[in-house]
Amino acid sequence: MNISLAWLPVEEFTRILDGIGDPHDRSQAFADASRVNALYSIMRAGSGHIGSSFSAADIVAWLLLNEMNSPFADDGDVYFSSKGHDVPGLYSSYIGLGALPEEKLHQLRRLGGLPGHPDVSIPHMHANTGSLGMGISRAKGMILGDRLTGASRRVYVLTGDGELQEGQNWEALAGAVHHGMGELTVIVDHNKIQSDTWVTDVSDLGDLEAKFRAFGWGVLRCDGNAPRELDTAFRLREKQYAGGPAVIVADTVKGAGTGVFAATSMAEGEWRYRFHSGAPAVEDYRRAHDELVASLNSLLQRHGLDPVRLVAVDVELPAKAAGPQLPQVYGRALADRAKSDERIVALDADLVLDTGLIPFAQEVPDRFFECGIAEQDMVSTAGGLAARGLLPFVHSFSCFLHSRPNEQMYTVASEHRKIVYVGSLAGLIPAAPGHSHQAVRDVSALGAIPGLVVLEPANSAAVEAALDHCVESTSSTYLRLVSTPVPAEAEELGAEPLILGRGRVVRAGGRAVAIGSGPVVLTQLIRAAGLLAAEGIELTIVDLPWLNRVDSGWLAELAGRSDVLFVVENHYTHGGQADLIARSLLELGVPDTPAFEGIGLTEVPKCGTEAEALDAHGLSARHLAERFLTRIRPAAHQ
Repeated sequence: MNISLAWLPVEEFTRILDGIGDPHDRSQAFADASRVNALYSIMRAGSGHIGSSFSAADIVAWLLLNEMNSPFADDGDVYFSSKGHDVPGLYSSYIGLGALPEEKLHQLRRLGGLPGHPDVSIPHMHANTGSLGMGISRAKGMILGDRLTGASRRVYVLTGDGELQEGQNWEALAGAVHHGMGELTVIVDHNKIQSDTWVTDVSDLGDLEAKFRAFGWGVLRCDGNAPRELDTAFRLREKQYAGGPAVIVADTVKGAGTGVFAATSMAEGEWRYRFHSGAPAVEDYRRAHDELVASLNSLLQRHGLDPVRLVAVDVELPAKAAGPQLPQVYGRALADRAKSDERIVALDADLVLDTGLIPFAQEVPDRFFECGIAEQDMVSTAGGLAARGLLPFVHSFSCFLHSRPNEQMYTVASEHRKIVYVGSLAGLIPAAPGHSHQAVRDVSALGAIPGLVVLEPANSAAVEAALDHCVESTSSTYLRLVSTPVPAEAEELGAEPLILGRGRVVRAGGRAVAIGSGPVVLTQLIRAAGLLAAEGIELTIVDLPWLNRVDSGWLAELAGRSDVLFVVENHYTHGGQADLIARSLLELGVPDTPAFEGIGLTEVPKCGTEAEALDAHGLSARHLAERFLTRIRPAAHQ
């Protein structure tokens, strides 16, 4: 779809800053200008976090324009966002001040552009964030480092309010007081909504001010979308709490700046906020853009300035892929299964939409437990439920589920309790959010846990079969679900009854064999096979959904029919399925063992479109076909 979008060039930011003398109005105008450009970049990218970018915009503007000393100098004050979702707005502010190249505004979430979450590869980004709860601890380390090296600067950290459900935040507070960190100011973007719904409905934070005070922090509160109140809060911070750490609880509105996105526009009783992530509908974009420009022009007029001069561009919006989404298929199937199996309970970590759990929460509400952004607590809670004879299904994004509660998962396994862990957003794509959200080390992190089977279904039918296994097996299972729509090639493969450690041939060919799992890899293998067929090579493709189990008899039979065996993974090459199969082949001592090659990620995953990321990591059909050819042709002449 082609659409006209509009953005503000850097000279307009400069004109605004030079033309408005009042610091409060100047900050408000700068924030609104940043909102215009953040909206443009998100719309052009096809995804991004509008709500957080807009709620934090006034805080960021005030800090950069009025509080921080030399924010872009090596020895200047430091600001970073611990939650990271608001980075489109931060990029827009940095571009408006000339701290990032203007052309980067058009490259949000693109390969070589601006990542979907903060990354230190981008100038003036001081920490990689997106995985929540780490910012205060990181800031403490920076301050200790400054003291040891003789530097003197202040550190400002923005946190979300839902983010404060992560326990590490509270671990960090006492140490900051113990070390008298007057350099540290935390600002809570208290917009009352986490992800898509209200904090109070997920896991109420209680009296935030009292909690921080109990740790010895200085506490202030203000309207975080009002520059004048921000000014007062920071002046009081200097005056009253200069000798120790302080927090400013900034009450904001998610989506502030325009009624289209503002949470205050939600109807009474409405539970879902629609603009947490993703690009808005075209009509919503146009209404919000016009409202922001009108508000900005009204402010400029009061100061005798001409209206803003926008640059309009025609943009082809990213097409939305078609096909079923496995978390939604899974969620529907789990809710149906729970109606006939009263042992089943579901736990979620603030991702009820993305993990497909809305049907379960609505239809089996007494067995649905929303744990908030607290994965360690969630897994230990599941362990307690399992100890009482229930069958817990535990849900989050794969990137968080395999890592943050890893010790808790191991402890539950040591008790021989059965739990089903379901990780959505698994693998390299979608690549737009960046590496904090790309789960490409989960198999290696979980594969060695005793009694835990790692299983990745390829399509809707395979999800149903996998759910049967999860319920009926005596082992715990980690169900690895790709979240992007399943391409037709993978969906058409259907499914067969699962046998632990065994795969199935989904494309019969010659003695060059490629093993893969999940819709991403199998789709690319099928497309690569088409390219190889044009070269006279018929590739055999095997779907092996078991990522940490392989049946030795089945593998020996497959190896006997292979001259060269490839294992392609939506994962790092270390500690994944290829390592398992290679070791198994060596231990089997198969005569005439086939040539072997494991293919997967070898570096931190790239941010970009799906096609860009697959190409960059050598996992696209074209790259796979080329790599296969380099091994198949020599093997054929041996």
